[in-house]
Amino acid sequence: MLRDRVGAGAGVLFVGINPGIRSAAIGHHFAGYSNRFWKLLYDARLTPERIRAEEDARLPEWGLGITNLIARMTPGIDTLEPHEYPAGLVKLRRKVRRWKPKVVAFVGVSLYRVIFNKKGPVACGLQEETFEEARVFVLPNPSCRNANYTYAQMLPAFKQLTELHHREHGEHRARTKS
Repeated sequence: MLRDRVGAGAGVLFVGINPGIRSAAIGHHFAGYSNRFWKLLYDARLTPERIRAEEDARLPEWGLGITNLIARMTPGIDTLEPHEYPAGLVKLRRKVRRWKPKVVAFVGVSLYRVIFNKKGPVACGLQEETFEEARVFVLPNPSCRNANYTYAQMLPAFKQLTELHHREHGEHRARTKS
């Protein structure tokens, strides 16, 4: 099981569906060899330096946190059981109430659809709903298995999240260090 990486005063809490095989094997989030999450964080300037999955514990330095809806590792979401979603949602709500992030960023349109019971097209970005008093943001799933978005299409959503994070949480604490 992956450890949640979140500190007090998190501005953004990233929520994935569940860990993949490599993430579970090495104990770090978004660790798949072809996953673009960490590159997107840096290129969008959510982090002031490039970090790898193995450095996910550093996210709280920049007011960021990360967790999953479902803790069980699977090779893909198609092997998750239907009963795991509502059980994961109860746990996620509890976490968000405890950590009180300003923004919950659901990593993947399909995850957002499950949480909010949405059908049809969903635009990435800031949503009207709130989740346990946090603002809701939808990001495209950065896995290379997600053929719905190219890297160039994903980056603007991550940049929008950076702008929101800076407005809601202030500039990255790391930027004040010189």
